[in-house]
Amino acid sequence: MQVALAESQINNLLAYIREFDKWNKAYNLSAIRDIRQMVARHLLDSLSVVPYFLKTPYSTDRVIDVGTGGGLPGIPLGIMFPEKKFTLLDSAGKKTRFLFHVKTLLKLENVSVENRRVEEFQPAQKFNAVISRAFASLQDMTEGCAHLLESDGVFLAMKGVYPQDELMPIAEKIELLESIKLDVAETDGERHLLVLQTKK
Repeated sequence: MQVALAESQINNLLAYIREFDKWNKAYNLSAIRDIRQMVARHLLDSLSVVPYFLKTPYSTDRVIDVGTGGGLPGIPLGIMFPEKKFTLLDSAGKKTRFLFHVKTLLKLENVSVENRRVEEFQPAQKFNAVISRAFASLQDMTEGCAHLLESDGVFLAMKGVYPQDELMPIAEKIELLESIKLDVAETDGERHLLVLQTKK
């Protein structure tokens, strides 16, 4: 997957997934119940976008993970990039309680948690990028999160099969800058990262 990990990052990622597994029994963070599957389907899936963050020409210093749920991909990315700021947004209180717990436990100073609906969140400073792996459609994502982005900011949509049918309704307003086929170890099925920007 072309992702290099320091030992401290490995330890933090494993500590995170152990806490995820523990809290999942009571808080229902994920339908996946087997911790080994969580490593592949959650951790490795989130880490698959790390090479993009390393080479992108667009700024990713301030990123918001919308609909983060149990912190995916925001927590793994926060562990990987301590120099970048990640805001994790979710409207479910029990999920944000878990995120506060993990942030404190792992001492993730670069991660902040917001328990509110996306349309209600008016950040003091706008973001370079909006990332999500759980949004219903590209139209919902680009319309619902536009107010969070700087004028030259980008949407980073993590998808399964290439969503051709979702691109057509937004083609007039949104430009597809790049589509990257993600290589996720131990995972069947296609994964894509779509980089989108509002047309000027």
